[in-house]
Amino acid sequence: MTVEVVTFGCRLNAYESEALKSRAGEAQLRDTLVINTCAVTREAVRQSRQAIRKAKRENPARRIIVTGCAAQIEPQNYAAMPEVDAVFGNQEKLSAEAYADFGIGTAAKIRVNDIMRVRENAPQMVDHFDGKTRAFLEVQNGCDHRCTFCVIPFGRGNSRSVPMGAVVREARRLVEKGFAEIVLTGVDLTSYGGDLPGTPSLGMLVEKLLALVPELKRLRLSSIDAIEADPVLMRVIAEEQRLMPHFHLSAQSGDDLILKRMKRRHDRADVVRFCDDVRRLRPEAAFGADLIAGFPTESDTMFENSLSLVDEAGLSRLHVFGFSPRPGTPAARMPQLPGAVVKQRAARLRRKGEAALAARLDGMIGSRYPVLMERGGIGRTPCFTPVQIGNVAHGTFLDVRITGRSGEQLTGAPL
Repeated sequence: MTVEVVTFGCRLNAYESEALKSRAGEAQLRDTLVINTCAVTREAVRQSRQAIRKAKRENPARRIIVTGCAAQIEPQNYAAMPEVDAVFGNQEKLSAEAYADFGIGTAAKIRVNDIMRVRENAPQMVDHFDGKTRAFLEVQNGCDHRCTFCVIPFGRGNSRSVPMGAVVREARRLVEKGFAEIVLTGVDLTSYGGDLPGTPSLGMLVEKLLALVPELKRLRLSSIDAIEADPVLMRVIAEEQRLMPHFHLSAQSGDDLILKRMKRRHDRADVVRFCDDVRRLRPEAAFGADLIAGFPTESDTMFENSLSLVDEAGLSRLHVFGFSPRPGTPAARMPQLPGAVVKQRAARLRRKGEAALAARLDGMIGSRYPVLMERGGIGRTPCFTPVQIGNVAHGTFLDVRITGRSGEQLTGAPL
């Protein structure tokens, strides 16, 4: 065993885990575990610390590096853990030089810079995604917004974009490596281009990427903000079938006053309008959303507005967070709800999401879809629904008729 990586959190973290594995390999690191942390909730931080202790118990001789957003924000806390050998910031973890002198007595245990000083972003040249048929491509990092509940800007820094030419070159390279599908990812994806010359939009990037990489079979977007979907992006959604019709929205709440207290840029109507507009352009589109239950001051009526948003916007895949106060954020100083109320509301919202997903999947039975096969006999429809088909080589495209549902997956038969 040389370098093992344990990843917490978002798709961007998963992408960067593959990149840091390559950087550590370039430095010829041996017998090392890297914990790539998440800071979005207290639970994510707790789980990372638990994983560190467990890893050391299981293999006392193996060295441990901690990195990621939680390490960037609270490096001293991780450095104080006796199990930890080094703490790397989000910028340092992507540098081969940071790993090259790891273990040398003179090297600093904490290597975390001021992330707010980072002004540029570059593709990481990742080749391997654990045998998947889809590749992630980071095109943006950081966030210029300051939602009252969020610490991620302090872990990621200000918004910065990869130039379009570099994105196109990296996409070509990934296609040449055999990936049939690419997912564009970032911390605040729809802010793409605001820091680049000419301020290109996300829609312009998608349009150029699809035009200049015709061999790319499928392109997906990770989480986006409905209010920032630019006119070019809406046109590409309508006209380009290679842009997959699955959209995950950073909605957070269905109540306008709570959204205002969160310091979000959209209101409830913006989310509903975006879903309606896209559905008119692509009737087969599917929508997911991040939603927070139990935000400070949330009344029963306000929570019911989040529940009803699921039906009104036609959301079918929910990523539900029970509100977790993060130190130093304005929301942590607001009047908090009892923990039992937060937990109960999160559970209700998850049940609502499960019912909405079941209804959508049941409605797909009998339909025909092109499916891209992954490992384990599972394929994905354009709207990202998993379909169990059987022993088919990964990377294969099949026309499939949906025959039934098994939990959160469909079953299908090749035509």
